Amino acid sequence: MGSVTTSKHANGLEYVDVNTPLCKARIFMQGAQIDYFEPVGKKPLLWVSSADDYQPGSGIRGGIPVCWPWFGMSDNPDFPQHGFARTRIWSLESVKMRNQVVDLKFTLKISEEDKQYWPHDTSVELLFSLSDTLSVSLVNTNHCDYDVSLTQALHSYFPINDIHQLTATGFETSKYIEFAKGPFQQEGDSVDFTRETDRVYTDLGECQELHTPDGVIEVRRENSSSAVLWNPWIEKSTRLSRFNSDDYQTMVCLEAANVLEDKLTLAPNESHTLTTTIRWK
Repeated sequence: MGSVTTSKHANGLEYVDVNTPLCKARIFMQGAQIDYFEPVGKKPLLWVSSADDYQPGSGIRGGIPVCWPWFGMSDNPDFPQHGFARTRIWSLESVKMRNQVVDLKFTLKISEEDKQYWPHDTSVELLFSLSDTLSVSLVNTNHCDYDVSLTQALHSYFPINDIHQLTATGFETSKYIEFAKGPFQQEGDSVDFTRETDRVYTDLGECQELHTPDGVIEVRRENSSSAVLWNPWIEKSTRLSRFNSDDYQTMVCLEAANVLEDKLTLAPNESHTLTTTIRWK
């Protein structure tokens, strides 16, 4: 059947270790952040920088950080970039195993400190379904008697072996903002990488593919028409924390999101589930 156990990193961060006939995975309580997922008989599907030392209070540079309840910079410049959820300790609420598939549910309690950033009565959960495919769902529920708006992303880092041999497809008919300019209409279906790429896509179909020297990674989204495609390239890599100067050559981010005109507005008692599903094709 497999096992689900808890353990502690050398630097003190607690994590959940999953080992089944279908996959191996590791999810940290801090940020409910998965940093490792390997389907049995295949290569890992997530990338983490070797420069990251897994320090408490710092989001891990890789895996799938949760950007919530805002993506990027807040309207208040003093607030943390990409929200606060990725550096907070989440609670593991449930573990279920069904036909070698493991389902995990994490919840985040908004602390009194964090109410300065997020004073709304909402709940947030992160659901994992682990088999030979990885599925991650971010669930928001509004308990207020007024509408609540937010932006969010599942900031997925993928191992692509060689950025110069990567082609990302599935972008036809979409549009994007890049470096605060646009929107631009996407030309053709594919994106190649010859420079820093930081595109926020909207009007985007539900499935994209990363064609790498090691195979094709399929990335699907549900309840999302926006996504972020990012590679820092050479110059920016030297400025990033917990990131080697040559890491840009072996990673790319393709993030399921609700941003720009796709931002999330929840009516009272309304719920929304953003899901990304990832597999080797």
